[in-house]
Amino acid sequence: MQHIKSFNAFLQDTVNLSQAKLDLLADRVEAIYNALKDDREIGPLVLGKKPQGSWAQRTIINPVGDSEFDADFMLHLSEVVEWADNPKTYIDKVYAALHRHSVYGDMPHTRKCRCVQLSYANSMHVDIVPYLHLRDGREVIVNRDDNKWEQTNPSGFTAWMQEKDGIANNNLRKVIRLMKYLRNHRKSFTGTRSIILTTLLGQRVHETRAVTHPGCYGNVPTTLLTIIEDLDAWLQDRPHKPSIPDPSGSGVTFDHRWDQTTYSYFRARIHTHARQIREAYDEPDYDRSVRLWRDLFGDAFPDLPRDSASITPTAQKFPTPLLITTTSRTGRAG
Repeated sequence: MQHIKSFNAFLQDTVNLSQAKLDLLADRVEAIYNALKDDREIGPLVLGKKPQGSWAQRTIINPVGDSEFDADFMLHLSEVVEWADNPKTYIDKVYAALHRHSVYGDMPHTRKCRCVQLSYANSMHVDIVPYLHLRDGREVIVNRDDNKWEQTNPSGFTAWMQEKDGIANNNLRKVIRLMKYLRNHRKSFTGTRSIILTTLLGQRVHETRAVTHPGCYGNVPTTLLTIIEDLDAWLQDRPHKPSIPDPSGSGVTFDHRWDQTTYSYFRARIHTHARQIREAYDEPDYDRSVRLWRDLFGDAFPDLPRDSASITPTAQKFPTPLLITTTSRTGRAG
């Protein structure tokens, strides 16, 4: 059975980051941004800001227990010609601005490979990612470890996500949150980065599939079933780690984000989850179906009163769509 109302309640009450926390995040990012704009050294270079990652894609979820949640924002900076051969200077300058600030200087802050991280006690940390439009036309972030630029296209990735979510009747983002919940809270396929998971799930959504198999993205559990079975079929055809191109069209890949061991574990876990989802979805007995969904998501999955929308009309399998391949240049992103 589908248990549509239970899925909606599970997302709202357990999986999704609360609106209060999202509002707090937005307020804190605005305060950080204003502090950097007011800084005597980095301030004149600040051109703007925008959310990045799960915050931008609206796939951010509640952290496990009392753990911090994290969010990224891109700090758009103007190019300094004198720093062209030393890109890590941008991260160092942002760090220095926080370090001398009257408030943020007393808070934990550190330099990471691609960002400066600022931590709030027992609540969240914010990653500030320097982002530039270079004069040669490239959009880049900084790899501080290697002291070089990394090409990126955040607007393109967001547009791709919006397109795919639209095809899936606004259910793709919900499926991504559910799968992140399995990874983080249920300790499944640990080690697979969010950018990899988001890209692989989004790549399984196809407009032709929605046309030829009406209803395959009709609600959250059906979309979950469709995408995960399609992903499982795709993965089972690939025992060796495939290349994952950035769907924004930047021409780089996310291949550096995992290795063969992590990929093999992810592939095996998705194979198991595809079977579990199918069994729970097809199970005609209401109580047993709830137990099967709870075997997957845990006891937090609610058992709401029965309703006709919970019933799976037919235990149909949606045939796997034709695989669409994308070529890319060798590179790194994410």
